[in-house]
Amino acid sequence: MEDRFNARDPNPNVQQLIDTAPFFVGLPDDALEKATCHAVTRTHPANQVILLENDWGGSVYFILDGWVKIRTYNLDGKEVTLNIIGKGELFGEMAALDEVPRSTDVITLTSTKISSVPAQDFVELIHTEPLAGVRLAQLMATRLRQVNRRLRLREADSMSRVADTLLFLAEGQGKKAKQGLEIPNLPHRELSSLSGLARETVTRVLTKLEKKGLIKREHDILRIPDTQALERTIS
Repeated sequence: MEDRFNARDPNPNVQQLIDTAPFFVGLPDDALEKATCHAVTRTHPANQVILLENDWGGSVYFILDGWVKIRTYNLDGKEVTLNIIGKGELFGEMAALDEVPRSTDVITLTSTKISSVPAQDFVELIHTEPLAGVRLAQLMATRLRQVNRRLRLREADSMSRVADTLLFLAEGQGKKAKQGLEIPNLPHRELSSLSGLARETVTRVLTKLEKKGLIKREHDILRIPDTQALERTIS
């Protein structure tokens, strides 16, 4: 279903978009109204393709609820998961800024609610609001830092790579709980693709980490009681 904002009939989805995305925090109300007045909100089922590599970028997307994975393929045609992002995060901004085709696919991992903002509205916001430009630069810096860290660990042992993958997810989407940080208990095939390890290896390492008390798995949640302790397993 499609929901569009109208100044005479405020759309609750637009307010949810503004409230959910940290990108919009502190921006003036008039700038927010201009940036979101053409926003379209849809709920997508799990395993639905949202964007395909080489599509042209007409929108920037904000996740209101759920999870998506960013993927590409290596030279051998093997799927590679570059990132997994969730509530409050955005994607599709690079194609909007560069005006070039998209460089990755985006697929939902769960039922996911997404608001799309036309690229021209997003770009105008960046041009007119310095804080929005700073937020975008911070986002890109964070993602570059995450990629650099994963590249440094690509030759590390399997324990280090799985631990780093979990910490990578915790940094982006960890939720504070009484007993540490919580992240989604993703299918092992997704952790396999993120870490570059065989699924069987990921399963074996997760079992070891759980026996050591470094993680706890409960249905849809994976809990990290002490992130520093998990960090110390990385060699």
